[in-house]
Amino acid sequence: MEDVRKVTLVLVDSAGVVLGELPPFEVAVPYWPEVDVVVNGARQLHGAEVTVLRLLHADRPRPHGGAVTYLAQLDGEPPAGLQSTSFRPVPHPRRAPFAEVGGPAETIAWGLGAISRLGFGTPEEILQRKTWNLAALWRLDGAAGSPLWLKHLPPFLRAESDLLAWLGAVAPGAAPPLLAADGTGRQLLGHLPGEDGFGAPAAARHAMVDLLHGVQVRALADVEHLAGLGVRDRRGAWLREEIVVAAEPWLGEIFGLDAVVHGLPERLAAVAACRLPDTLVHGDFHPGNVRFSATVPPAVLDWGDAFLGNPAFDILAVCEGLAPDEADALVEHWAGRWREAAPGSDPVEAVRLLRPVAPLLSAVVYAGFVHNIEPSEWPYHAEDVPTCLRTAVTLA
Repeated sequence: MEDVRKVTLVLVDSAGVVLGELPPFEVAVPYWPEVDVVVNGARQLHGAEVTVLRLLHADRPRPHGGAVTYLAQLDGEPPAGLQSTSFRPVPHPRRAPFAEVGGPAETIAWGLGAISRLGFGTPEEILQRKTWNLAALWRLDGAAGSPLWLKHLPPFLRAESDLLAWLGAVAPGAAPPLLAADGTGRQLLGHLPGEDGFGAPAAARHAMVDLLHGVQVRALADVEHLAGLGVRDRRGAWLREEIVVAAEPWLGEIFGLDAVVHGLPERLAAVAACRLPDTLVHGDFHPGNVRFSATVPPAVLDWGDAFLGNPAFDILAVCEGLAPDEADALVEHWAGRWREAAPGSDPVEAVRLLRPVAPLLSAVVYAGFVHNIEPSEWPYHAEDVPTCLRTAVTLA
């Protein structure tokens, strides 16, 4: 278990004027994007009603825990005990709209308008749940008889909205229902029952695999349509080119990485010979991104990392954390499905060949995040790039 967070909040008012910072306080949830406990702590300990905007500083190079400083917008009068701060606001071109002063209020106003147009009434409570460089998330209680979720994605992930609309049309129930979207990254989502599947046992993961396999088989007919919606294309040479770009700055620092990159054309040609068709790949298919329970069928969250490519990447992700024999059984279950859908294919061999490629792809994803976010939030992802590249060398 990660240690607790020691949180410092630098406060600004609705005009962006810096007011000072609250004395540090601890929250028991270590995960940096989880800000509901931060909002509650500011309210209970200091009488301050705040909205967390973004990470300003962390005392460690990667998540989670430790001493973390956020910028937060104050609603109301400044609380007693504010301390002076050296922080001064500086614009940045890669800052997400929801991380700007006034940005969350604009998103909430949009969400309330969408709820009204849908005839759901007014939420009784709006709870800020998460904010970080990849999304802001609010839970809206009391509307439509069950919670609704307001999500705002940064521009480089906004294609998720169109993908969710497609999923809602061809595979209803497989993903959160998209109730409204504005084309800029704002989404109003329906609630999915069940629990997030972190640490799910192997038996539960078979149903997850079956669900995603059905979506991926359906997507075979719509690959070019999905590409037109903005889903990333990592078929063929596109994947290799992205890996080369992400690995290049590290070739002189990570022993053996150059050999792994040099061998990619041969390895990916062998993958292609396995004849597993390119389709929609979730891109982050760990059990925590699946909602389910004993009485609720699974549904898959967070499609922002989706791409077009080899479906073996997803089975590698969902096997993480399992014992080797459990992982082998899950791969064989998945492979049997694909042998039926793609006669003559060799899914198990594709998994074997792509095992060291998967961390290379993860390095690509994390490097893309770093490229698209402001430097103060790099601690979320920067260390992941070399870590993934070193893992690939170990597995090759």
